[in-house]
Amino acid sequence: MNQKLFSKDFTLVVIGQIISLFGNATIRFALPLYLLNLTGSSALFGTVTACAFIPAILLSPIGGIVADRVNKRNIMVILDFFTAAVILTFSLLMNGVNLILLLTVTLMLLYGIAGAYQPSVQASVPALVSQDHFMAANSIINTISSFASLIGPVLGGILYSTYGLKPVLWVCVICFTMSAIMEIFIKIPFQKQTSEGGILKMAKTDFAESIRFIRKEKPVIGKALLVICGINLFLAAMIIVALPYLVTEVLDLEAVQANKLYGFAEGALAAGGLTGGISAGVFANRLAIHKSGNLVISCAVCVFPIGVSLILFSSGIINYIVITACCFTIMVFSTIFTVQMMSFIQTETPQNLIGKVIAVILTVSMCAQPLGNALYGILFEICKGFEYAVVLFSGIVSLIIAISTRNIFKKFSAE
Repeated sequence: MNQKLFSKDFTLVVIGQIISLFGNATIRFALPLYLLNLTGSSALFGTVTACAFIPAILLSPIGGIVADRVNKRNIMVILDFFTAAVILTFSLLMNGVNLILLLTVTLMLLYGIAGAYQPSVQASVPALVSQDHFMAANSIINTISSFASLIGPVLGGILYSTYGLKPVLWVCVICFTMSAIMEIFIKIPFQKQTSEGGILKMAKTDFAESIRFIRKEKPVIGKALLVICGINLFLAAMIIVALPYLVTEVLDLEAVQANKLYGFAEGALAAGGLTGGISAGVFANRLAIHKSGNLVISCAVCVFPIGVSLILFSSGIINYIVITACCFTIMVFSTIFTVQMMSFIQTETPQNLIGKVIAVILTVSMCAQPLGNALYGILFEICKGFEYAVVLFSGIVSLIIAISTRNIFKKFSAE
């Protein structure tokens, strides 16, 4: 175990994440926007992005099981090379097959890879740094993700608006290839676990063990997980569908300008995540777990100005500024909450279970995402001209869930 935070191996993980997540943010920005530009349909956009989450949900628990039984470095290297291959294949086929089908399959593969990849990254933190540095290390990983998400959509939006989709695809292929090559040189401590029976039996046993731990030994984690599912369903999904749809299809903006502004809005989201990640690291010692519910309440409250602005103002630019500012603030608070939760889980979970437990949490929380995407895609389609109603509905339900979150962690701290 490394006593200092920035050991050689953790530094290589950090650099690899910067490159890989930049490519990830760029491609996740470009492909759904390309689909929305082609069709102009929020329902199709929501349905396709919902389908994209299904492989992530299915592969995340497998990724967690594998992360505890296979060298985490090898998982990261293989999946980054595979991601580069998927994007390269899409770029070669995009002019010769049904584009909507190809986009759907490609997004499903990319989300599935990410679902299998993230448990390995999160589970590697306890293996590379001491427990005293968990909060700082998670803050760094989240800050990197936010920084990449800040730069990716902004540069992706400029490249996409100016030159089209192809250059964006080639940049992403280069990013994932470079990341995979760098990760080859990482050394992550690994102790092989004994295996009994076949792969299916092993997977069933590991999954059951992690569920038992969450339900019986640490029930507060299970309760928090239900809250996260609710937030993903009613708040996160609304932002994912609403941001591109409102900016590119609803607000009174020119098409080329709208695509660029959407890129900047995604960048503002990432800037909020970056600010939140840095804040979580700086104020790590002051972030009490019993106050974490207040962060979720702050996220929910920030939704209401978006709905009010859509009611009061017809100006596309004014509404765009309000939407972007509110999304930035939501990301600040939600990122601090995410860092706090991940550090709490890593501290409370034994080393031999950490990958599986994180995978279960990611899997269950992701289940709400495709349902939310499909729901809001349909709601925005039905409520054309009254988009503010959908936004206000999201804010009200999210606020109710957020208040429940505060009560859960207050009771936990009192025990």
